[in-house]
Amino acid sequence: MAENLSILDLFLQSGFFVQLILAGLLLMSVLTWTIIINRSKALGEAKRNAAKFEDRFWSGIDLSQLYQDVQSRENELTGTEKIFFSGFKEFARLHRNNEAQPVAVMEGATRSMRVALAKEVDELESSLPFLATVGSVSPYIGLFGTVWGIMNAFIALGAVKQATLAMIAPGIGESLIATAMGLIAAIPATVFFNRLTNKVEKLENNYIAFMEEFTTILHRQVFGAKEA
Repeated sequence: MAENLSILDLFLQSGFFVQLILAGLLLMSVLTWTIIINRSKALGEAKRNAAKFEDRFWSGIDLSQLYQDVQSRENELTGTEKIFFSGFKEFARLHRNNEAQPVAVMEGATRSMRVALAKEVDELESSLPFLATVGSVSPYIGLFGTVWGIMNAFIALGAVKQATLAMIAPGIGESLIATAMGLIAAIPATVFFNRLTNKVEKLENNYIAFMEEFTTILHRQVFGAKEA
């Protein structure tokens, strides 16, 4: 009968502690794939939104008009739109103050954009540390379940006068499932953590490049107006 055992049968026949480990690893695997799908969609949308806004930004539109357009969606802004809005809002506020020096205006605008950039990067990296944790610890959790199951199997065999391979195989098999389950959880988590992290870094570099270019434009405006 042992020859007809399925994975489900091995799970049901394993000890409570091993079952608990398997259930935990299964939960980690489900959460991993949920995060992978959600983060992939979010990063893809962030990339499209950044490209769309930058096309409009470099189309020659007046920056004041662009600011008025995005201001109506202030609570929905993300990525480069949020960085632009934060920087231009502080720039306009300080620029209207006749006592503000050009250097102070630029420092205020740059500081606002850096804060917005940090918040956007934090949002992009949301849940990625969980993938890193799953990728690093789940193989060891699975291995611990395997060791525990094998240990119990040999303890049980100690009470038997004559042990055969048919008696040992089910216990060893149900224990090895824990290792397999650990790898099933760890491999996708590690692979997609690296891929998603790479996408976040590319978006962050894109945001930084936009911020530097926008800062240059504001610099020309404020110092040009001061000289005039």
